[in-house]
Amino acid sequence: MHAIHITEHGGPEVMTWTELPDPVPGPDEVLVRLGVAGVNYMDVGAREVGGPGWAAPTVLGVEGMGRVTALGDGVDDLAVGDRVAWFYHPGSYADLLVIPAGSLVKVPDEVPDETAAAVMMQGLTAHHFTTGTYAIGPGDTAVVHAAAGGVGLLLTQMIKARGGDVIGLVSRPEKVALAEEAGADHVLVSTGGGFEGRVKELTGGEGAHVVYDGGGSATFRSSQLALRPHGVHAYYGPFMGVPQFAVTDLPNSILLTYPVVHHHVPTREALVERTGEVFDLVRAGQVTPRIGGRYPLAEAARAHADIASRRTTGKLLLLP
Repeated sequence: MHAIHITEHGGPEVMTWTELPDPVPGPDEVLVRLGVAGVNYMDVGAREVGGPGWAAPTVLGVEGMGRVTALGDGVDDLAVGDRVAWFYHPGSYADLLVIPAGSLVKVPDEVPDETAAAVMMQGLTAHHFTTGTYAIGPGDTAVVHAAAGGVGLLLTQMIKARGGDVIGLVSRPEKVALAEEAGADHVLVSTGGGFEGRVKELTGGEGAHVVYDGGGSATFRSSQLALRPHGVHAYYGPFMGVPQFAVTDLPNSILLTYPVVHHHVPTREALVERTGEVFDLVRAGQVTPRIGGRYPLAEAARAHADIASRRTTGKLLLLP
């Protein structure tokens, strides 16, 4: 098999298309032939700086879909030929993968391969944000950072499906139309802080109920100032920088949270249930991922360079 392998951390140039031994599934594991892999900012961070579970040498990637080609002992709820998807399995930039059966979900016939791969990590993240992190209800106002990005577009659609209003933030004027097409009620062009005044104006001086902030240190303070009293600041941008602050700096009695998608799907039952809810939104036409780019798996370095440039929109996919 071939995979995108690194032997040291650094820029896209450390990513190599490498031949490795074919893996063999053990007990409670499944051999999957990759159909589509998703690209995430997490992958860029793993390549650049590593972190827990990402010591070099390693194979990059965490998300994708494919077909079951062999079963290990003890696997009785999957069959050879099943279409399956996963939201987190290190080493997903590879032709063949051995994955624990408990990490896989079956893909409904009505959900295309690319769609399934595109909504696993980012779709479950958006689902977590709009339910467990802050349960969006009719009339709630949410500020969505990077509203034309992969998470932002899905998040906007899920907020609208739950009856909320969206103020989207985008980095470039040409991205405004994409955020509006996803359902954003207002779209502001902002490359850093300073947007809180406009959010207050759009909410009649009250501020938003929740801000979903993946912008890093540059947007941290403005996100908090854009909230109404007891509003929720959902910060999910650790690879963009972790701000230093005192608890007494938090304005308006706001609530600060760092949502982690693994806490949304702590068991196989939760994974199947919540992925099923995301797939239901797809089948109902309420959530449609925008594919922002398709790349050969062997050219994953080019996808990394593009996503890091912030010039991309939607979800980037790798095809073997």
